[in-house]
Parts: sequence; structure tokens; C-alpha cells
Amino acid sequence: MIRKKLKRHRRTRCRFCTKEGCPRPAFVDYKDVVNLKKMVNGQGKLLSRKRTGTCATFQRALGNAVKRARFMALLPYVGD
Repeated sequence: MIRKKLKRHRRTRCRFCTKEGCPRPAFVDYKDVVNLKKMVNGQGKLLSRKRTGTCATFQRALGNAVKRARFMALLPYVGD
């Protein structure tokens, strides 16, 4: 009988936090469309914290940044 090796998943770190911790106030630039597109799936929905690895404070700031970018027509409301 062959046993499968259990893979240990490496926890993804928040890409906005520094080594010292979360900088306050948490701010995500809504004009940085390249990074915002990485946080949105093909349908235009925000990806979860579990998928992206962002912390709670930056996930909230990310939601506001995506909403602003959509309003300014930098991101689409609906995917292709």
C-alpha cells in the first residue's frame, strides 16, 4: 500500500505588512491597478483573506480601494 505524503502548506504573509507589523493607518492605493487585479478574481469579486493572505485591517482597506477603483473606472464591476 502506497501512502501519500502530507504536504505542509506554507502560510502566506500579508503583502502590505512590514516585519514590524501592520502600519497604521492601513492604506491601499486605489490607483495601483496591477496589485488590485491580483486581489480580484475573473468575475470581479474580491478574493478572500485565506486565498490572498492579507491581514484583516488591510483586507478592509483593500475592499475600499477596489470600490474606489471601480467607481473611477480603473477596474470593471463585472469580469469578462
